[in-house]
Amino acid sequence: SFIALLSISLGVLNLLPIPVLDGGHLLFYTVELLAGRPVPEKIQAMGYQLGLFMVLGIMTLALYNDFTRL
Repeated sequence: SFIALLSISLGVLNLLPIPVLDGGHLLFYTVELLAGRPVPEKIQAMGYQLGLFMVLGIMTLALYNDFTRL
């Protein structure tokens, strides 16, 4: 049951609308579908940089919480 919980948690995290993750790709596809044209490369690049910063921030927060509980 622990492995199932871990797998579900990872799947939900992966679907967050952060551009580096799969949810971010789905977000760009949805914007493209609604706008009728692709998202400009410059905006995608800024989104990926912001997404990478967010993922690194979440990882840093998780590591900090782990180390403070030791």
